[in-house]
Amino acid sequence: MSLQNLVIFKRFAWLALAFLAGLALSRALLVWQHADRVLATEGLGQVFAQGLRFDLILLGLLFVLPVTLLPWFHLSRIGRRMAAWLFPAWCAAVVAGVVFVEAASGPFIDQFDARPNWLFVEYLRYPREVLATIWGLHPVRLIVVTLACLAAAGAAFRWMRRDPERDRPSSGWFCLWVTPVLLLVFVAMIRSTLDHRPVNPSVAAFSSDTMVNSLPLNSPYSVLYAIYEHRRDREATQFRYGVIGDAAVVRVMQAEAGIAPDDLLDPAVPTLHHQDATTPRERPLNLLMVVMESIGAEHVAALGGRTLTPEIDALADQGLWFERLYATGMRSARGLEALVSGFTPSTAEAAVKAPQAQDDFFTIAEFLRRKGYATHFLYGGESHFDNMRRFFLNNGFQGVTDDDDFENPVFRGPWGVSDEDLFDRALAHLEAADAADAPFFSLVFTSSNHEPFDVPPGRVTPEEDTPGTGEPPGRATAIKYSDWALGRFLEQARKASWWEDTVVLVVADHNARTWGGHLVPVDRFRVPGVILGADIEPRRVPGIVSQIDLVPTLLSLLGVSGAHPAIGRDLTRAEFREGSGRAVMQFHGLQAFVEGDRAVILQADHEPRAFHLLPSGEFEPLPAEDRKLVYKALAYARFGPWLFENRAYRLPE
Repeated sequence: MSLQNLVIFKRFAWLALAFLAGLALSRALLVWQHADRVLATEGLGQVFAQGLRFDLILLGLLFVLPVTLLPWFHLSRIGRRMAAWLFPAWCAAVVAGVVFVEAASGPFIDQFDARPNWLFVEYLRYPREVLATIWGLHPVRLIVVTLACLAAAGAAFRWMRRDPERDRPSSGWFCLWVTPVLLLVFVAMIRSTLDHRPVNPSVAAFSSDTMVNSLPLNSPYSVLYAIYEHRRDREATQFRYGVIGDAAVVRVMQAEAGIAPDDLLDPAVPTLHHQDATTPRERPLNLLMVVMESIGAEHVAALGGRTLTPEIDALADQGLWFERLYATGMRSARGLEALVSGFTPSTAEAAVKAPQAQDDFFTIAEFLRRKGYATHFLYGGESHFDNMRRFFLNNGFQGVTDDDDFENPVFRGPWGVSDEDLFDRALAHLEAADAADAPFFSLVFTSSNHEPFDVPPGRVTPEEDTPGTGEPPGRATAIKYSDWALGRFLEQARKASWWEDTVVLVVADHNARTWGGHLVPVDRFRVPGVILGADIEPRRVPGIVSQIDLVPTLLSLLGVSGAHPAIGRDLTRAEFREGSGRAVMQFHGLQAFVEGDRAVILQADHEPRAFHLLPSGEFEPLPAEDRKLVYKALAYARFGPWLFENRAYRLPE
């Protein structure tokens, strides 16, 4: 196990240092080019600290294969001869690619206000047109960059070829112990964290400036991650539910949103319309949105479930209580997509994670920010999970509080600090926000009710898990704890000076476990939701409501009017006081559209199927297919992907 054989990695080590120095220099030039925007965020240190992190990730991704294979090639003479050509060629290709993409960053940012991303990849499909355009605009730069790529690649190739250790033989024992060590080092570099999920671009997001949030990344990593995201998105959208033209999709969704042809404000944003608040106010109210992790109707006694949530049950007679509120999906990203953006679900990636929604995408936060609101997101866990931090900061939220911001919490579990720690921090934040001379919107997202359900001891009596329900051990107790923490928070909030001026939404993001014997277990999408505070009149809404209906409803209750593209229905309007009457939900690769007591189930490679929903929850096939209902279901399913493709879900300039 001679350590002398480690010298075969010497040239790779020097190349790695040059690699990191070059990326740092490129980032410094971009920061200098956009110094005014970077300094305005007060995040200069963040740009370079996180920049080194992402440069190491890229280094690991690009060199894990050649470095770990190198000692095995040195076992034989023929292997060493092959390595003397293969590895210099690999390094030359990597260097050329990195130099090319980094050199393109400045012009790309100037054009699109972001580091190279999937759009950069799309343009590579049309090399003739792109090269002609660049040659027409920047002929000197094109020549210089081309020569720089060739020169850098040639220098890297020659330098690696002249490695004095290229003929040094290695031993089998050396290969056997050094390979796992190298793999461990590279895995650590690529993951860049000891947490249970690797880092992603959301970690780099620290401001509300989209472009500045991209500077800590390097452009090769940004492109590779965009390819990764797009591949997943493309695979998801390969599910085909049926045929419906784009014009028909737009026409149906405009009708669903109640937009008459004369009300159309922008043809490029076909659902952009003006909403007049049904409750006009001299000063708009604050908004507090409390999103509870993983609670379904079967856990809430007031909705016919178990007696696990006495605090939520008590709210049924204190505000606008929804008897049949349906989540749009099975994951937090899908729930947040609906609650914050009013966006419809689809087989495509949820908007929170979709590349097409990472800037200039409608959210209630951006809408309210433009109305003078102070906006903030508070989470007890890692805010880069599900790309939340990046999405929120780039789309209207001015600040984020997450796991790293809690000092000496009462309890810290695998998913972050406990809900009581989160709510205590929220109370302090809301008091400070109330002291400022502006209305506020704060989104608080809990996390304690998440596997492995590690909650502070002694807060609630442990609950027995009901056999045969399929619920994992500890979930019932975690739900009780999360409910207890909510009740404790609301008790203190009601005493605060801001309570009477604040509309409070308490809602679950999705059910804890969405399963059932049907194609789509519709009942398992039912979640608790209530709007209270301020002067909200307590009443129960018995009819069907979707999470996408909450954005326009909240805007009316706040007393805020304006133009937005959300298609949800304002439940304060007379025609929707009993419910919006329809809901849409995504279940793996299937989608259900429910209207009244009828449902359409869409599944890839199958004809749409229409059913009658019986009071027992069973599905009864409709003997005569309702083509109008099926057409509407197809429009809802296609609407989200169409908006992504056309970037048509945004606020006016």
